[in-house]
Amino acid sequence: MNRRTALGIAGGMVVAGGVTAYSLSDTRSLVRGDRAATARGDSPPRPGGRRDPVARRSGGDRPQHPAVVRSAARAVPLGRRQRRELRWLPAFDPGQRQTVLSIGAFLQNLEYAAGAFGYSCDWTLLATTNRDARVVEVRLTGAASTGGPEVEAIKTRRTVRSHYSGEVLSAADVQHLVGPDRELVRYLPAGGEACSSLNEQTVAANRRQAYRDPAQRELSDWVRFSSRDAETHRDGLTTAGLDVGGAAGWVLRNRYGKADVLGTAFRERGLDRVATRVATSAGWFVIASAGDAVAALLDAGRRMQRLFLKVRARGIALHPMTQILEEPATRQGLNPAVGIDGSIQFLLRTGHLKTYPPPVSLRRPVGWFLRAQVGS
Repeated sequence: MNRRTALGIAGGMVVAGGVTAYSLSDTRSLVRGDRAATARGDSPPRPGGRRDPVARRSGGDRPQHPAVVRSAARAVPLGRRQRRELRWLPAFDPGQRQTVLSIGAFLQNLEYAAGAFGYSCDWTLLATTNRDARVVEVRLTGAASTGGPEVEAIKTRRTVRSHYSGEVLSAADVQHLVGPDRELVRYLPAGGEACSSLNEQTVAANRRQAYRDPAQRELSDWVRFSSRDAETHRDGLTTAGLDVGGAAGWVLRNRYGKADVLGTAFRERGLDRVATRVATSAGWFVIASAGDAVAALLDAGRRMQRLFLKVRARGIALHPMTQILEEPATRQGLNPAVGIDGSIQFLLRTGHLKTYPPPVSLRRPVGWFLRAQVGS
């Protein structure tokens, strides 16, 4: 065997080994479209039937999932389980403010879904504090189907973080998106003083949070680097959900784990992305509430979801970046900086998209958070 032949064989073995290694690696982030429909909970509910249209259209991005109790009497209490995978987030959200906001978004989805399936919702508030186990009871009664576009909007809702146009939103777009919520929802366009302040403070709050180890450890519990983890949990932040694709996504899925989230390299790369993103957007939507009581937080969550369900049709993206609200040092001066009274609950970075990508965040099967009421 001459030298040229030996090198050719060796090179072929290296290539073959590389191809084999790649084929056995996690080459593509798991996305919602990869999930085959499951038997349980896939058929639409019918008025008078036992299955309620409760949680199958939830569409929320946060990990604080509500637990839904199915009752033959059609009075459905909504609350929270405290199992490990549904636990609260003490480092990010010690007062459970975001938990209640998330349930508010869920309630808005439920109302839209129920209306499409021929139900109306009558709500009874059960909770007096953010920590109460049971939050709201909804009574479903038969009604004419609304047949609106909201259910499709729930299914295609997506948080998009990248590839924004810097073009500010038009007055017509803002009017359509805000609608009757204009007293508590405000658009701060790029180039304005308030927007610039939010950009600066968002970068500062992210830096504080990235180097606050309890918060970073909590984040590590919700990052699903591999498709196997994503398949197991059906929640959290996948590489697709983080808008990290290509070679960078492959490296994250195959070379990173929970411990790497606490490393300096991971923190600094995240901070670089934050700085780039806030510099390339059309501004911010700020959503406030009339106080901080449970009812006001639920209303703010519903307000946020109504806004989120309108943007795709206009080619506009929203990216919640609430780190300013989660860090006391930056939250303290927020209201004066943006010129808004009331309790600010959401900061949503916004911008136009040339192409709107399909939804990628995973959804849990209904049976994971629907349980029968004892004695029903």
